[in-house]
Amino acid sequence: MHRIGYFLTEDFQIMALGTQSVFEFANVVAKEQVYQITNYSLTGGVVTSSIGASVNTVKATSESQADTWMVSGIVDPLARDSTVEELNFIKTAAAGAQRVGGMCTGAFVLAEAGLLEGRRVTTHWAYAGALKQRFPNTHVEPDHIFINDGSIWTSAGLSAAMDLVLGMVEKDLGHKIANSVARVLVMYHRRSGGQSQHSEMLKIAPKSDRVQTALDHARANLSEDLSAEVLAKVVHLSERQFRRVFLSETGLSPAKAVEQLRLETARNIIQRGRHSLEIIARETGFRDRRHLREVFIRKLGVSPQSFRREAREGDAGE
Repeated sequence: MHRIGYFLTEDFQIMALGTQSVFEFANVVAKEQVYQITNYSLTGGVVTSSIGASVNTVKATSESQADTWMVSGIVDPLARDSTVEELNFIKTAAAGAQRVGGMCTGAFVLAEAGLLEGRRVTTHWAYAGALKQRFPNTHVEPDHIFINDGSIWTSAGLSAAMDLVLGMVEKDLGHKIANSVARVLVMYHRRSGGQSQHSEMLKIAPKSDRVQTALDHARANLSEDLSAEVLAKVVHLSERQFRRVFLSETGLSPAKAVEQLRLETARNIIQRGRHSLEIIARETGFRDRRHLREVFIRKLGVSPQSFRREAREGDAGE
């Protein structure tokens, strides 16, 4: 039996407990008790969530054992640092566990405990910058809904933590059971960790009509030459001036912005369509299938083939 320990502190976010349903229904689908769940806290007894709902917990000690520890954050991780006692427990618990999951801002707790050094991690997009600033040796990748780096799992938010836990179930019990659990829970489908927290197109929000016109042209002509020189001509600016204005308004170089637009479009086509990767690469402006794969892995941490397979399996489970 796989023991799951949820470590809760005062003001924990109540949605963290919703992820327990994934383990619960994995037991139902598997027709055996694969997972045993226990809620822990430093003091034991009643712990109150940020919304006022309470849950009974077992006192966490150095003798507490779990194969997987799940750590929930709080609504605002910058408003409260973890106590020395909390961090000491997490360090000890993690050393004896197979894996540790940081749900949403729980990544801050894991980072404070020294568990994220050199790791690829994610957290809620609103706090990704703060996590990177406070823990510069942690490789924060905000454009993922969850990341699994060795024994450490982190999720973008608490709804994304459902996908993280489904990923754990898939690793433990396989694709078929994970997809069946998603169907039982009426989840849209089991999203891969490489999916974005939000649209790159929405993140690129220029102030001027000229830069917006350049972006509109790029979105409508992804398969064409979209170099800075070409886009500058579209908006009647010199290339040098265009590069400067574009970077100032979007925080990205024209080349990086175009790559993001191409990647998002390709990702949507792969998820929803049946076109070959060669056709998708050509239609979205990548040099070839190999170039598409290279950018996919670099930006999303997953290959186009794996992303498509997971999307199809999720749809099949509906």
